[in-house]
Amino acid sequence: MGVTHAIAKLAPELTGKLPPWDYESLRSEVDRYAAAGFRIGGLEGDQFDMSRIKLGLDGRDDDIERYKRMLQNMGRCGIDFLCYNFMPLGWLRNRTGVQDRGGAVTTGYRHGTDHAPGAEIIPAERIWDNYEYFLRRVIPAAEDSGVRMGMHPDDPPAPMIDGIGRIFINAAASQRALDMVASPMNGLTFCQATYKTMGEDIEELVHRFGAQGKIFYVHIRDVKGLWNDFVETFPEDGDSDMAAMFRAYRDIGFDGYLRPDHAPTMLGSQAEASFSGGTGSGYEAEGMVYTIGYIKGLMQATGMSWQ
Repeated sequence: MGVTHAIAKLAPELTGKLPPWDYESLRSEVDRYAAAGFRIGGLEGDQFDMSRIKLGLDGRDDDIERYKRMLQNMGRCGIDFLCYNFMPLGWLRNRTGVQDRGGAVTTGYRHGTDHAPGAEIIPAERIWDNYEYFLRRVIPAAEDSGVRMGMHPDDPPAPMIDGIGRIFINAAASQRALDMVASPMNGLTFCQATYKTMGEDIEELVHRFGAQGKIFYVHIRDVKGLWNDFVETFPEDGDSDMAAMFRAYRDIGFDGYLRPDHAPTMLGSQAEASFSGGTGSGYEAEGMVYTIGYIKGLMQATGMSWQ
């Protein structure tokens, strides 16, 4: 398929090793991928338990030191990008097995109540405080290591889930993060379908954030609906004008990493209902292969380079 670079999640539950804050663990994974013909271009997701950092709990300073060590190790191994998020509950779906064409299935989300009666409420501004505390401490380490950090918006971008406020729920919040710490290492993961469920004009956002040089990484998928009720789709069947999006990426001169995301599970695949470790519904191989072909066709048609 012409894929030479990989974006990896190297958490212990996937590798059976220490997290990437341990240099030898990271080095061994870089070598393992290289033996299969791939260069690890970036890491994505929580590489270890980030709950103390995101919730501002005792022990977060120790975890931040581990995070900074991970960034240092990434630089030593030639990995120049990290996609991260600040979602205490992670990304969520509460509908699996949504029927699509030909027996394929996708996932979806339908919002219920923000919190259960009597549950502790953690307001969004407290999460913002925790985020700023984190960002101001790790960006200098990212600068020293040459690792660009691309913030992934909250998926779904609901204001609150299970009593916990979610902060990256619109484009203004993303801009707030960019303005919080001025650094060439502080940027965005442009998960276009997440921004679409926010109700944002995603083509305009590409030009707005692109003009600032802040789109480091792109996720390609599509959806029907908005944050409170949406389903994933085949990449050509959603609410977005995908050709227009690729022209926008071309026009801003985007040259970062780009990957398929949350693809349909094809008939015959063994879909898992869970999402532990970033696997399960939405990540089976056939749907990802399909989307890679779709991406490369659009890149060729719109004059984007994949080199």
